[in-house]
Amino acid sequence: MADNIEEKEPLKGAPTDGDMEGESAKTHEEVEGKTAQESAAEQDVKESDEQVLSEEDMVGEDTGEDGNVPKERKSFFKKKEKKDKKDEKIEELNDRLIRQMAEFDNFRKRTEKEKAQMFEIGAKDIVEKILPVVDNFERGLATVPETEKEGAFVQGIELVYKQLMKALEDAGVKPIEAVGKEFDPNFHNAVMHAEDENFGENIVAEEFQKGYMYRDSVVRHSMVKVAN
Repeated sequence: MADNIEEKEPLKGAPTDGDMEGESAKTHEEVEGKTAQESAAEQDVKESDEQVLSEEDMVGEDTGEDGNVPKERKSFFKKKEKKDKKDEKIEELNDRLIRQMAEFDNFRKRTEKEKAQMFEIGAKDIVEKILPVVDNFERGLATVPETEKEGAFVQGIELVYKQLMKALEDAGVKPIEAVGKEFDPNFHNAVMHAEDENFGENIVAEEFQKGYMYRDSVVRHSMVKVAN
């Protein structure tokens, strides 16, 4: 009977013992891989939580119980915000230099103006003292008779007079025009008024003493007679 018992062939498609062992090993590896991944993820979460807690601890240390920054921390920030003493000194010296340069420039301009004014005053004073000499030359030449005007002495006086007038002209001295001009109190000094049909109203009819100007300022006003 034993001989008649036939060994049954394994069914087609049914898993063999080797296949089952391979699948079991594969399943075991997958489970171990998943367990390792889950452990790594849990470790990352734990480290993140520890980092957040450490940051909160740092914030807690910086701030007090009421949420305000302690005085020590405030003073530290203030020291950083405060300018360096060297920079402050440089700014102070720079500002002082700019002020001194401006003051010096104003002083220079003021000095030049005062110097020019002093020169003008001195020159006018000299011209004013020379004018009587010019008047005497003109009076003397006006009294010379016609018969003696060609004499050597009179000719010499006229040359000296012309030379003096040329020097005054080169220095900026010029006579003020008067006769035939409208009366101007800025240049003329009216000492007489007269009716004269040959001149219009308020016109200078005669000049008694010649007036002079030095550059743009009057040294002596002209003494004139004005027609009404």
